[in-house]
Amino acid sequence: MRSSAITISPAQQKELLGAAQAAAHRAYAPYSGFRVGAALLLEGGEVVAAANVENASYGLSICAERSAIVRAIAQHAPKLRIHAVVVTNLNNAPSSPCGACRQMLSEFMPPDGIVIFPFDGIPGTLIHSLTLAELFPVGFNLAHAE
Repeated sequence: MRSSAITISPAQQKELLGAAQAAAHRAYAPYSGFRVGAALLLEGGEVVAAANVENASYGLSICAERSAIVRAIAQHAPKLRIHAVVVTNLNNAPSSPCGACRQMLSEFMPPDGIVIFPFDGIPGTLIHSLTLAELFPVGFNLAHAE
């Protein structure tokens, strides 16, 4: 059992899951067919969701988590703080955020921020909930010089 200063209610979790699922339905994934949605809960209570967007040159593709972060910055400015993120997919597959997404989340999310994702790939069963620190214990960090 983790001791997180950040908590989200079951209603917030349900709202985030619904937003992530709706975003996954809008994913652009013609190459892999792996359609992912992510929903962020921002510090002020706003929810921002987005989907993965693939490209024929796979390196130019963007994951749903990073897509949501970029959207949140465009809507709310770069000083935003993320309290929680829910990730889901339409492929009934386990899918924690990839390393690049974990690093990107660490830029805008405190270590006790909550990350929720499908754990076993069986529809309607286990989801995993960890703090960002549990999921990504040693991220790349530059000291912000002033």
